[in-house]
Amino acid sequence: MIFQDLTPCTLRKFFVLLASLVLTTCSHNTAEKEIEIQGRYLTSRKPPFALTLPSEFELIHHISLDYPKENSHTRTYLYIKKKENRAEEILIVQIADRTNPESEPITTPPLKPQTEKRMYLSGQEKKEKIEVNYLIQLIGWNPDAPSLQPIRKKGIIILSHWAMQGQLLFIYQGEHAVSIRYSRDVNAFGFGVSEVGNKWDRDSISGSEKKVYDIFQKSFMEMIDSIRIKSP
Repeated sequence: MIFQDLTPCTLRKFFVLLASLVLTTCSHNTAEKEIEIQGRYLTSRKPPFALTLPSEFELIHHISLDYPKENSHTRTYLYIKKKENRAEEILIVQIADRTNPESEPITTPPLKPQTEKRMYLSGQEKKEKIEVNYLIQLIGWNPDAPSLQPIRKKGIIILSHWAMQGQLLFIYQGEHAVSIRYSRDVNAFGFGVSEVGNKWDRDSISGSEKKVYDIFQKSFMEMIDSIRIKSP
């Protein structure tokens, strides 16, 4: 669950940003002024977009950092859905804002799967002439990752095993970069699934693993379809 970083040139500094989640905190009230979730409906004021989430989430952590040398300001929001004090779903929203209109526009590298061997889906959707890139794949949750420590500090358990993850990424007018990662514990789907990675390979996935993949793909693509981006 480590992101790349959204700066005016690349996404690189998000590694540093997520590692600092345990060190820097902003109030939830400030976060809610910029991004608001009501039920399953997420609304962002800057840049102006909205979408419908697969579940209802609780805001756990928010940080906001300036990078003067990069002419950028980056905001990160960490949300979870839990069951019996255990994380079942994790949502991370990251937005980079260009702070100097004379600096080069924000650009980002393409989303790439961790491995071509396992089942994944990638593509693009056009929303108000803006390209939204997406990627769906199997990942491994790591409870020791610095980015997840704010969850554990709340006393919430994160299990160390497979999760389905969907990513979306888009650039708004060269002024903002939006990255959203949504992941769900594979055991939360109600099927008995394998802990062996090759059971999720493209040429052999079947049974419960295929059911989990298909259900997650459907719900994530519904989220992509729900995106509404306002023109400036």
